Amino acid sequence: MARRRQAIKRPPQIDARYNSPVVARLITAVMRSGGKNVARRIVYRALDVLAEKNPGVNTLDILQRSLENAKPRIETKARRVGGATYQVPLEIPGDRQTALAMRWLVTFADNRKGIPMQEALAAELMDAYQGQGAAIRKRDDVHKMAQANKAFAHFRW
Repeated sequence: MARRRQAIKRPPQIDARYNSPVVARLITAVMRSGGKNVARRIVYRALDVLAEKNPGVNTLDILQRSLENAKPRIETKARRVGGATYQVPLEIPGDRQTALAMRWLVTFADNRKGIPMQEALAAELMDAYQGQGAAIRKRDDVHKMAQANKAFAHFRW
């Protein structure tokens, strides 16, 4: 049981160029050590690269679909029951699904060495849009883990 009051949900920020809360959250996910202008530049250039490579498709649609493809629906959490720890599969709230998908996309884009971050992020978004890439593999691994531990679903609370 929570010992403090519930956190107040703040209204989502909206970015300047696209008027989209999704882009604003992606900028925040890319940001490191408070470098918001650098993160903004990386995300906008990545979206520009996507627009150049796919002239007929709206860039925000690519971003939205790649996030939808990378979102995990179910995950496992460790629960301690009677001295044993079980990996219990739980459904993920929508906000956490988006946060995990963005985190994975940014992390795997950052792991692509040898190319600038904006091109790596654009490539990772395009891979997720097409249903492949490292973020999609990570989502599938999370789903497999939850499927394998389905027997412990009765421990959820």
